[in-house]
Order: sequence, then structure tokens, then C-alpha cells
Amino acid sequence: MRVVAGESGASRAAELQAVLRAEREGLPFLVGRDGEERQRLILLEPGDERLWVGRGAACDLVLDWDEKVSRVHVELARVADGWAVVDDGLSRNGTFVGGQRVSGRRRLHDGDLVRFGSTTMTFRAPAGSGAATGLAEDHPAPPELTPMQRKVLVVLCRPLQERRPLALPATNRAIADELVLSVEAVKTHMRALFEKFAVEDLPHNQKRARLVELALQAGALNDRR
Repeated sequence: MRVVAGESGASRAAELQAVLRAEREGLPFLVGRDGEERQRLILLEPGDERLWVGRGAACDLVLDWDEKVSRVHVELARVADGWAVVDDGLSRNGTFVGGQRVSGRRRLHDGDLVRFGSTTMTFRAPAGSGAATGLAEDHPAPPELTPMQRKVLVVLCRPLQERRPLALPATNRAIADELVLSVEAVKTHMRALFEKFAVEDLPHNQKRARLVELALQAGALNDRR
């Protein structure tokens, strides 16, 4: 296991770049925030088999800022080509995946929100990491979009589609300038897109990158008219 801690007050761009670097490594990882609101990336390396999560110093992943996390809270275990949360009742406040309390073993899938106490992290399994990866036909159909929502999404995704160096999703200002909209109008469309792709509950600095990823996976940019 390798922990990459962000700097206090780091920009969203810097945090997103750290996530993109982790994705390029191809290892499964967890991403969340510590008690000082710094981004933390926990990369699960090939030699890792069982990792204990808890508030106690003897745990592998120490969440000592969260009083709702038990000293020994839960186990992360490698399961064949993926990872699972194993909660056998050690924790007082439980572990939740996708809002559901885990009892026993729960396999993790790319994009799952995992909550230990009051600390929420997102599990990522980049393609080629060896973690469970859905087949292309398993991706849900893209949601219905209005013509303007689709235009906003196309501009948002373009920098990553074109594989520009250090590419980031387009900013609201860039989208507004290209589509001749106000920034407030773009924000309204972005909120609708976050809801339609079910990423509205992710940490703010992860929403745009995850939206782009899901849109590309689902083929939402294809002109089906």
C-alpha cells in the first residue's frame, strides 16, 4: 500500500492531476480527504493482500482524524482479481458501500463510495489494474440529455478526448465562452449532468473527472440523431 497525501490548500487542478497520475499507474486505489481536507490517495499495490483500516496506529490505513472510526474498523482484502471490504462486526459504526451497510464481505467495483465512520472515499479500479472491470456491454446506457446539455458535455470532455498534455476537463468559463452562455447557465447545466450521471455526491474535486469518464464510457458524446 502506498499513500499519496496532497498539500493543504492544493488547487483542484493539482488534485485532479494526482488522480489522473494514479489512474495511469493502473493500480486500484481509494481517494478521499483527511481531517485537514487534504486529498489522500491510497494505492493498492500488487503485493498487498490484506489491509486493516482503523483509527489505531497499528492499522495499515490509519484514519486517526475520524472519531467515528473504530481502532480496528474493517479489512480490505484482495479477492482474486479485485478487492473487497470485509466487515465482521468489529466496528461500532459500521462500513457502508454505496449507502448500504456491509455485513460480511462486499466486493468493490470501480466508482463505489466507501464510508468508514464519517470518512468517505471513492474506490477506483483503472482498466488494466487487475481489479474487477465490467465488460463494455455492462455500462449503463447514457441518460437522456437535452441538446444544450450534450453541447456542454462535449466541450467539457474535449481536452481529454484530444489527449492534450496535462489535459483537464474544460472549465465553466471555457465552456461558457465557446457556447456563448453565461457562467451561471453553464453551472446549471453542469448540476443537471452531475445528477443524470449520479456523481452529485462525490467530493467536489472529483465530480468533473468522473463525469467525463462515465460520459466517454457510455458513449454519451456520440451523435445518435
